[in-house]
Amino acid sequence: MKREGRRTSVFTRRALVMMAAQTTALGLLAARLYRVQVEEGARYAVLAENNRISARLLAPARGRILDRFGTVVAGNTLNWRALLLAEETTDVSGTLDRFSAIVALADHDRARIEREVAHSRRFIPVMLRDFLSWDDMAKIEVNAPDLPGVLVDVGTTRHYPLGPDMAHVVGYVAPPSDDDAGDEPVLALPGMRVGRAGVEKFQEDALRGDAGQVQMEVNAVGRVIRELDRNDGRAGADVTLAIDTGLQQSVLGLLGDQSASAVVMDCTNGEVLAMATNPSFDPSLFDSGVSEAQWAEWTSNRRTPLINKALAGSYPPGSTFKMIVGLAALHVGALSATEQLHCPGYIDVGDTRFHCWRKGGHGPLDMRGGLKHSCDVFFYEAARRTGIDAVAEMATTFGFGVVPAVDLPGARPGLIPTQAWRAQHRRHWGAGDTIISGIGQGVIQATPLQLATYVARIATGRVVQPHVTRAIEGDTATPDVAATLEVSETDLSLVRGGMFAVVNEAGGTAPHARLGLPGVALAGKTGSSQVRRVSRWTREHGHFNSANLPWEFRPHALFVCFAPYDAPRYACAVVIEHGNAGADVAAPLARDIMRDTLQRDPARRQVAPGQSVALR
Repeated sequence: MKREGRRTSVFTRRALVMMAAQTTALGLLAARLYRVQVEEGARYAVLAENNRISARLLAPARGRILDRFGTVVAGNTLNWRALLLAEETTDVSGTLDRFSAIVALADHDRARIEREVAHSRRFIPVMLRDFLSWDDMAKIEVNAPDLPGVLVDVGTTRHYPLGPDMAHVVGYVAPPSDDDAGDEPVLALPGMRVGRAGVEKFQEDALRGDAGQVQMEVNAVGRVIRELDRNDGRAGADVTLAIDTGLQQSVLGLLGDQSASAVVMDCTNGEVLAMATNPSFDPSLFDSGVSEAQWAEWTSNRRTPLINKALAGSYPPGSTFKMIVGLAALHVGALSATEQLHCPGYIDVGDTRFHCWRKGGHGPLDMRGGLKHSCDVFFYEAARRTGIDAVAEMATTFGFGVVPAVDLPGARPGLIPTQAWRAQHRRHWGAGDTIISGIGQGVIQATPLQLATYVARIATGRVVQPHVTRAIEGDTATPDVAATLEVSETDLSLVRGGMFAVVNEAGGTAPHARLGLPGVALAGKTGSSQVRRVSRWTREHGHFNSANLPWEFRPHALFVCFAPYDAPRYACAVVIEHGNAGADVAAPLARDIMRDTLQRDPARRQVAPGQSVALR
């Protein structure tokens, strides 16, 4: 009995200990449940809701680019694309084999797909092929039972209706790089594109828009159950250009197959009405992918189709620079308006003889006559008296030697030398350097856009700034009235008169540039800039003809002008690479461009989007 009592006592103590332990555990559990459900219930409810709802970004539609009359020059079109859902196939490699037998996959594309499948969750689609043709899409649909996990989806692609005609202005888009997508989650979305050149690049922020968002209900492993809410975001803004596409195409037609560029500008407000570069390229290829063969063809072409020559083509301005030299000489008092200089056909500086383009010389000429006849000796002497620093200061006033304040990427500053510039390069600036600068040769460089801006400033006497964008989402960017140039109006009138004489008076160097329009006169200046030095012996004893040189050694042909002379509205600059004589080649072309511009009169004509512009 005593032994039995001891057993009962031990059992009772153990039971009490177990009960105490259980009570303690239950108490702790109750306390934890109270904390989770009561004290922190709201926080865990939010976490649970977030686990249930998956928010995903939606790619915004890219904004359109329009010309000044509403013609679409960059828009969006739908395209078919094939995606792969790895979770719906047990054999990704086999699916890819069967797919590539229907729609060819390059080795690098297959490697990319396999890499993305390996590093992505299996229910996230991976791009197989973009830009499918209708036939390819139909083949995939017909063979769908043999392609588990493959689905056809609709995406968008950038469309350029005018193709090469507007390529250098509008630019192009391409898939974002890893660096691009690093700070912008929306750029990691399938089908997103970013601007890489032209307006597409400069106006990227406006054109891209804001990403949308869709809320999806998902299960514990993240698979979509249903869509709960959708916000499509904000599409990119429409950007309206100052360009008249009708005029742009007309200018390109006049340039023909020459390696050339031309700029037409409203010289009252700086709107660029046409900016043509030839040859060009198809901008849509950058969206779908440029082949190695196409890239090799572009980069090996000595006429550089990928470069916007109007912005980035730097050329010696030749005799078109003579107005700068004349204005600088008048400004510092090195010459007066009526002072005459004698041209015997050359000028000797030390041991070097600098020739005039006219072998027998021009005789005595004043400033107006010097411009009219484009006398080299007159401007050699004008530059010698003025000095390179004063010439450079005047050139900068008219937009040379600085990057134009244009709303396009890639503009180059050209080059206007000074003595300080030469000292930085540890070379002495000699008298001969100043002499050849007087006719826009030597190291002086300018772009066609700078030349057009320069002529617009001469025509108006104002600091006109070129710009391509006219409005963003309908909000017109009306430019402020340009400031007045700090140049004597009397001197500007004298130079304008010289440019008028170049075209309209007997003996001028550009009679082929006369407009032939009743009551409308054009004022301009010819230029031929050498790219290879011609020796003194060849000039004096040889029968030199630059037209017989290989193409790349011939001079560039230039012409700058404005019209109407009495009430300037349009400025134009034409540069034909290795075109030889500006008077014979560039001047007639500029005449035709200006005549077409005046007949279209885009600066004054308001046309509703979709309407055509008929010539008067």
